[in-house]
Amino acid sequence: MTLDQAVARHAPPDIPAEAAPPSLAKDEGTWVNSASGSEGLELVRVDPVAGRRRSVPRWVRRTVGPVGLLVLWQVLSATGALESDILASPGTIAATAGDLVSDGTLPSAMLVSLQRVAVGLLLGGLIGVALALASGLSRLGEDLVDATVQMLRSIPWVGVIPLFIIWLGIGEAPKIALISLGVAFHLYLNFYAGIRGVDPQLVEAGQSLGLSRWGLIRHVVLPGALPGAMTGLRYSLATAWLALVFGEQVNADDGLGFLMNQAREFFRTDVIVVCLVVYAILGLIADFLVRTLERLLLRWRPTFTGQ
Repeated sequence: MTLDQAVARHAPPDIPAEAAPPSLAKDEGTWVNSASGSEGLELVRVDPVAGRRRSVPRWVRRTVGPVGLLVLWQVLSATGALESDILASPGTIAATAGDLVSDGTLPSAMLVSLQRVAVGLLLGGLIGVALALASGLSRLGEDLVDATVQMLRSIPWVGVIPLFIIWLGIGEAPKIALISLGVAFHLYLNFYAGIRGVDPQLVEAGQSLGLSRWGLIRHVVLPGALPGAMTGLRYSLATAWLALVFGEQVNADDGLGFLMNQAREFFRTDVIVVCLVVYAILGLIADFLVRTLERLLLRWRPTFTGQ
């Protein structure tokens, strides 16, 4: 029997013989060569390995760490290894959170803090974007702006709180100014780097197509700098929540920072942890919104999502 006759004999009718050549050797296989006595080579079907490990859903894997930490925390609290004066148990914290929500204290504080972050993010974002455009699109603007911004950002922005209190009083203004300062620097640095990181060949291509300066900025530079701007926005949101914690230490009469100050005076670790958890949840929600915005605006950019 010839090799072609063996292929035609053993290949199933719905798979052509040429689709399963005798030299094929795949593990997901299908068809491989196997010696069969005196008749030479024959085509044998190889089934996938049975019992292959199923992939665990990603959301399950992402919750293993937090759930394990909560379980360990509860066990240590229940056995007395972790005293309540040092850190309240998860059960106590959950009960405290329920009380704060039921009496309206926590929702009111969250609303005030969100308003401060929103106003500070808007002002700081406008300032950071304006400075990045001026510095990134013009050499003159870079000479006038970049050195000053680089000098100011090296100053610890938390250290300017006393000056803000002297200049702006003890009301809402210093809190919002502190948030805006932290936001503006992060957004400026990443947006400026994104503008200067645009491929010059794309700019040359736009010029060869007859695009004006505004056309280049609109159709080439800004889309190319958008990934950097999104990264800067994510950093800015994280900085905004951090600045809020410090800003609400300044004569605040409401907000999450105010609740934490009161809890510190009375050694209420459960209230402090509740406020920290709320900060973390709000930060995760903000990061999720930015990621969603990235997926909408950056559909054209191929990304590596891990293996």
